[in-house]
Amino acid sequence: MTAIPSGDDFAKHATVLAVPAMHCAGCMSQIERGLGQIAGIDSARVNLSSRLVKVSHSADLDDRDLVLALANIGFEAQVRHSRLDAPVSAVKPLLAPLAVAGFAAMNVMLLSVSVWSGADGSTRGMFHWLSALIAVPAIAYAGQPFFRSAWKALSKRQTNMDVPISIGVIVATGLSLYETAMGGAHAWFDGALMLLTFLLAGRVLDAMMRDKARSGVDALLSQAASGATIIEQDGRVIWSPSGDLKNGMVMRVAAGERLAADGRIVSGNSQFDRSLLTGETTPIIAGKGDDVLAGTLNLGSPVDVIVTHAGEDTTLAEIARLMEASTQNRSRYVRIADRAARLYAPAVHTLSALTVLGWLIAGASLYDALVIGVAVLIITCPCALGLAVPVAQVVASGALMRAGIMVKDGSALERLAKIDRALLDKTGTLTMGKPVPDPDTIAEMDAREAGIALTLASSSSHPLSRALAGALTARGVKAVALQNVTERAGKGVFGEADGQQFALRRPETAEGTAVALETGRPSSRLVKFADRLRPDAVGALAQMDQLGIKTSILSGDNIPAVAQIARETGLSAQAGVSPAEKQEAIGRLREAGYNVLMVGDGLNDGPALAAADASIAPGSASDVGLHAADFVFMQESLVAIPQAIRASRATMRVVKQNFALAIGYNILAVPLAMAGLVTPLIAAIAMSASSLIVVGNSLRLVRAAK
Repeated sequence: MTAIPSGDDFAKHATVLAVPAMHCAGCMSQIERGLGQIAGIDSARVNLSSRLVKVSHSADLDDRDLVLALANIGFEAQVRHSRLDAPVSAVKPLLAPLAVAGFAAMNVMLLSVSVWSGADGSTRGMFHWLSALIAVPAIAYAGQPFFRSAWKALSKRQTNMDVPISIGVIVATGLSLYETAMGGAHAWFDGALMLLTFLLAGRVLDAMMRDKARSGVDALLSQAASGATIIEQDGRVIWSPSGDLKNGMVMRVAAGERLAADGRIVSGNSQFDRSLLTGETTPIIAGKGDDVLAGTLNLGSPVDVIVTHAGEDTTLAEIARLMEASTQNRSRYVRIADRAARLYAPAVHTLSALTVLGWLIAGASLYDALVIGVAVLIITCPCALGLAVPVAQVVASGALMRAGIMVKDGSALERLAKIDRALLDKTGTLTMGKPVPDPDTIAEMDAREAGIALTLASSSSHPLSRALAGALTARGVKAVALQNVTERAGKGVFGEADGQQFALRRPETAEGTAVALETGRPSSRLVKFADRLRPDAVGALAQMDQLGIKTSILSGDNIPAVAQIARETGLSAQAGVSPAEKQEAIGRLREAGYNVLMVGDGLNDGPALAAADASIAPGSASDVGLHAADFVFMQESLVAIPQAIRASRATMRVVKQNFALAIGYNILAVPLAMAGLVTPLIAAIAMSASSLIVVGNSLRLVRAAK
């Protein structure tokens, strides 16, 4: 009797496998269902965007068993040892077949034109043989993605969308060779090649969009340091990769270095840039006993940090998991379309088989019945349906790109078109994300005071110091000579001249962001900083209101800073919100029936950007924000947001028209093919024409972003 592993046994053994050939919901259900039937496997969860399968299994199964199990289901797999391994792309393997099919189709079509123009006898036979010489090897090569998939499915007594495609192409090629050998009038090499070209083009476009959807998590993981300097108990200093870090180790983090693990400072104090994690642009001061997180940047002095969470337990890894899970949830929109497509294969098989059988019963020869059956297979090819969405997305994406808006995930156009609720981060999104000193305060300074401020500010790399130095320099202020200028972490910049002390320091109390300038006068001068709204922010928000979208602010910044922007924009706001709370807020709105747009820029916005129905980030956002968002606008103006929404809605109108055209084509063409009124060549032309009509309709989106 085989012992049944406990839940704990499964939890301790999880393997991640990359499955490059997985491309639709049919593949997903086939893998999850197939692995679920194997003894020792508790669960198998597929992520279609990353083409990964996470398998929870007992200790009795190793990597080789799992790879073999997937091979038996019909999919080649590779074990993914680390989250940092290069992602698997399905685009590259399809490019060469697409190029071969397209090039061969163009050449065979040129030969076919001669036959259509009236070539007869030996001339027609020569053109048919030339076509065969070009088409047969091209079909054998370019059709491999479909043939291999179909063969694997059939060998497991299953079927998928590639089976009728393969049957149609192979039978059409076989009948064409027969016709060529017998000196017949018709050959359909051109139809078979055109079929492969359109199908491969649609599959490449789909794979490109899925790769872009995955890039956000990869960018986030790339933020982690590759390792850390470890101080051992005997005093030795060694370098340790981040994967080998353990709780209790002591890391020495130099100035300018990112942390490789979460930990607590045991000696030293410094400033840390946590903007990638929290969105807060102002560095924080941390000293002995304070917690610091992986991915943050040490801006000041070296510190020793004892590791409390390493590897997959860090906050950075948790945010990556949230983003990946959200990406997977979002792909459910795609699953609906894929599930509908799964009905295609059995429906077409049945239709074609009934056609052949019906004509045989009616007295037709086997050859004639097969020709009509192939025509049904070709004419029902879902090329127009397959192109209806991706071509419209690509054209609209190009239009938006020319307008300075990059589309990261084509399916997001569909989701953005339905948006009726928007949440905007403050710093770097509604505002420019750059603190600016109060111009009135700067104007009140005399030349000596401004010179002292410039000398002190230019001696620090703190963002407030850089902003103050920039503003003073722009006014033509000249620095004065100071001695012993030093920067003290968490306190400010200090200097002296003629025995007098000067300082640009952190104020004892201040509302909002400010620095205190001490120039030897009885009282220090408080220099307040403010973040400017983006250009056209109020106008852009008014346009969103006209589009029927309710908008509010959701920010991790402090209450006074957020309240100021809320007053200027007239929006309701929520301040001091953590990444998880942002994600929860989006979840509540979605449960209430809203379609939510998240606009943010920082790493702290990553989970929210991924969890929302659609997301937009400014071009000045962090790398993670840029990759997590569905759209990135490169211009400073917020008008890009309503512009993208209008383009998305136009795209969906065209997509619906494309579906209507494709369905109308099938309703008209299929009965004609079944009636024997359409040859395989006419079927291929009709199929191609329907695809071209869909493409032509989609090209109307060239001006979608105007």
